[in-house]
Amino acid sequence: MKHANLPLINRTAFTVRINDNGAWCWFQDERALIDPANNTLLVGSVAAPEGPGGADRGGNIEVAVLDPATGHSQVHVLHERLESDDHNAPALLIRPDGRYVAMYARHKTDNYSRWRVSVRPHDASEWEPEQVFDWTELADGRGATYSNLHRLDAESRVYNFVRAVNDDPTMLADDDGSTWRYGGKLFTRPKVGYVNGYTRYWGNGVDRIDLITTDHHPRDFNNSIYHGFIRDDALHDAEGRVASKPLLGSAGVNQDTLTTVFRAGTEIDGDVLTHAWTADLRGQGNQLAAIISCRANDVNGPLQRQQRLDVDDHRLLYARFDGTEWALHPLAVAGPGLLPHEQDYTGLGAVDPNNLDQVYISTPVHPGTGEATDHYEIYRGQTSAGGASWSWSAVTGGSHSDNLRPLVVPGDPSVHAVLWFRGSMASSQAYTAEVVGQVSRPEAGDGTNPQPPS
Repeated sequence: MKHANLPLINRTAFTVRINDNGAWCWFQDERALIDPANNTLLVGSVAAPEGPGGADRGGNIEVAVLDPATGHSQVHVLHERLESDDHNAPALLIRPDGRYVAMYARHKTDNYSRWRVSVRPHDASEWEPEQVFDWTELADGRGATYSNLHRLDAESRVYNFVRAVNDDPTMLADDDGSTWRYGGKLFTRPKVGYVNGYTRYWGNGVDRIDLITTDHHPRDFNNSIYHGFIRDDALHDAEGRVASKPLLGSAGVNQDTLTTVFRAGTEIDGDVLTHAWTADLRGQGNQLAAIISCRANDVNGPLQRQQRLDVDDHRLLYARFDGTEWALHPLAVAGPGLLPHEQDYTGLGAVDPNNLDQVYISTPVHPGTGEATDHYEIYRGQTSAGGASWSWSAVTGGSHSDNLRPLVVPGDPSVHAVLWFRGSMASSQAYTAEVVGQVSRPEAGDGTNPQPPS
């Protein structure tokens, strides 16, 4: 299907509809990529039965391909009606031979990691038959969730990070994304509540994969956030000390053996911050930038661990790693819980992979003025002080529905692409949302004002 451009949002930027029915969770990457070989943008999402196409389309795992020059997109289906759940969004990878790999899993409701490889290089219109990795024996039949694909050229190896064994972050490994073998566990600890650590990854594509992770789910545990990196078949803390070696085949280590980025109960500007969650991680050279969400001034206290359904004040934090140590700064007020049964969901935020001093966030509170808005809007923040202070501009405004879970698409530094989905969510399994974005080739040194396709 092809889509025309949507109406002008402001005087300098158009928003383009890329898929008329889709959403994603935020623990799969890369959810979107720019392929510089053919100047296209690929984005994976999951269709819902509440949207266009109804039940016949609900649960489709889809990849939309946008031509930024025209603003037109084509949607390709990887798996029909797998499961209506945004956690099942595919992770995408471009292999050295130019063929695409798409990998996806259900939300803990079966034991398979699924993948497909495109038939031709730089062409998402046709895919080889789906293959599966069966976790049943390894995970004791408890299911698998999420896909995160990262290739290290120095190893000629692709990693896929999955929540599987004991609901811990677990690894698959392969040479090109065609066949997979079990790679061991990153972390392990006794399970508290629903699952164990929630991990975000960033790879430099050559020899290192950085990660930030929680203890457990924030509704079950007062999480801190930890940082480490993978290199030379070992897991290291931020200072380079080895926490686990060999990595492949490892039984896993406790997350708290890594470097603490955020400690539960930290006080910033008079606010006690607890129950953290990982939102995004990006890097350039030896520097990293992360966005963390957390509760502010939880009325039951920083040591509260049981589930609550009335958390009404969240914050987004910006963490910056200079290659030696982390600095933590307040970023924005994130509002109340997004969903009544998911009290730690927020609109989230994303770091620009090509400019760590630039972020995009979704919030119902204008970060510059503190004014509440009727819906979640997207804002662009810029810092020249390493995150200690921010200037803000609105990407959306006066919206008739929510704008959620922005991401800034990697793959080509000459193309600036900000995506999000807008609509309404009743749950991760029920939503009416469309995937939209602003895409531009910015002027030299800019990268801030997306222009409409010509």
